[in-house]
Amino acid sequence: QVQLVESGGDSVQTGGSLGLSCITSGYTYNDKCVHWFRQAPGKEREGVAAILPGSGLTFYEDSVKGRFTISQDKSKNTVYLQMNDLKPEDTAIYYCAADSGLPCLSFARFLTSTSAYWGQGTQVTVSS
Repeated sequence: QVQLVESGGDSVQTGGSLGLSCITSGYTYNDKCVHWFRQAPGKEREGVAAILPGSGLTFYEDSVKGRFTISQDKSKNTVYLQMNDLKPEDTAIYYCAADSGLPCLSFARFLTSTSAYWGQGTQVTVSS
């Protein structure tokens, strides 16, 4: 079965960096676009970044452009999210998710997908 396992969440201070990993399994890696989403307490889940597995084309939500980088290691079926210059508003649970919609669905459409797979999430806390 399809599985997505996130790791790397931690507590850091403003301006710090963290690297998240998402190990995928149970499907042909190139068949699904992989997204990172986040959800802060009391807020709706929002898209952060996405990567088209075949080409490596990447997409970012505006507030993280220039600070976050999504990348992949196809040999490990793993997607990464490098987060730099972290801010308190980046505090959230970060989720890795995959869907067969290719090219990558928009973040909004992904949230309504009935065929998406989600990881369990990893907590990122940024203190001022």
